Amino acid sequence: MTCRVGLDKIDKINLPGNNAGLLTHYAAVDARYANAVERISSVSSVNLRAIFGPQHGFFGETQDNMIEWNTYNHPRLNIPVYSLYGETRKPTPEMLEGLDCMVIDLQDVGARYYTYIYTMALMMRACTEAGIPVVILDRPNPLGGEIIEGQLLDTEYSSFVGMYPIPVRHGLTIGELARHFAIEDGLPEPAVVPMDGWDIDGFPDELPWVMPSPNMPTRETACFYPGMCLLEATNLSEGRGTTRPFEIFGAPWLNGERLAGELNGTEFMRGAVLRPHNFTPTFNKHFGVQCSGAQIHVTNRREFRPLKAALGILIHCFSYTETGWNPPPYEYEYEKMPIDILAGTDFVRKAIESGDAELLLRYAEGRPEEYSELVENVLLYKRKFTS
Repeated sequence: MTCRVGLDKIDKINLPGNNAGLLTHYAAVDARYANAVERISSVSSVNLRAIFGPQHGFFGETQDNMIEWNTYNHPRLNIPVYSLYGETRKPTPEMLEGLDCMVIDLQDVGARYYTYIYTMALMMRACTEAGIPVVILDRPNPLGGEIIEGQLLDTEYSSFVGMYPIPVRHGLTIGELARHFAIEDGLPEPAVVPMDGWDIDGFPDELPWVMPSPNMPTRETACFYPGMCLLEATNLSEGRGTTRPFEIFGAPWLNGERLAGELNGTEFMRGAVLRPHNFTPTFNKHFGVQCSGAQIHVTNRREFRPLKAALGILIHCFSYTETGWNPPPYEYEYEKMPIDILAGTDFVRKAIESGDAELLLRYAEGRPEEYSELVENVLLYKRKFTS
């Protein structure tokens, strides 16, 4: 059965009111690559009054973290395109004035760190305060809907890269996340337009992939992101400035041959192989300087666990005295260490520093039975989670 996302059914949806706002970005497309703005603005019964965009800008024009973008007017529709990654991350009452409903259509990548889901959460809070109903157009989780990785976030480390106690690899669709966040925040349940024909296994081949952010060029990139995003909290290159971000990594002081030799064949690299690789980033960390490291090649997608892989890589890399943690600020957190808010705890940092491989492997496993009970009432596509 061909998978149809929520946007594909927009012509048959009766929205709760004519004057609509739309939280979306250029990656939210239908089966023919028409963007949500195009589709919704063409529905005769809908008066699209305002567009809202998340981190990286509506068109994905801003490269890195904490690079803000400004509100502007849509050139064709002559309506505001409000930045929710600038002066404010939560829409103001003035931005929502005159709206009867809010439609949300965002392509998530399945990892707790990805900020679009928190832009959605803040929008839901603001709409509740303004008495505006919310409609979510659902999309696939490109990592699939069965495997989870990592422990639940400790709320002491809540931030814009982790606002709720969910695992690093959460296994939910954006519609299911919206239902879960509503429960966590005590908000009205949002209406979700579900997909038809999603088989839980990932991002269907027949659906168009448009990169949801500049360093997420392919659906395969998302397979590495739940682990390799942790390198953002270090002075190691996570591959920004290459054509394979999060898949290629390294630093000028590493020895890629030694790295691959020590990690290949271990539990950390199950389902994957490290191939020694040298590269020179064209921007970001170590710009213009040759780095030694590796490229991760997945040999078995069902067995590969990106979080485990990244934790093993970090243990190895921290055996070099030159490797270190980046200090704050990171994603609007100015006090806590970036690695701690990404990991949702401080014991990952401490375990990496001490080289405690067993503790890190246990952290990566997660608790699928506990998580299944936590989210069973929000699932739109029934399944059981595994690690």
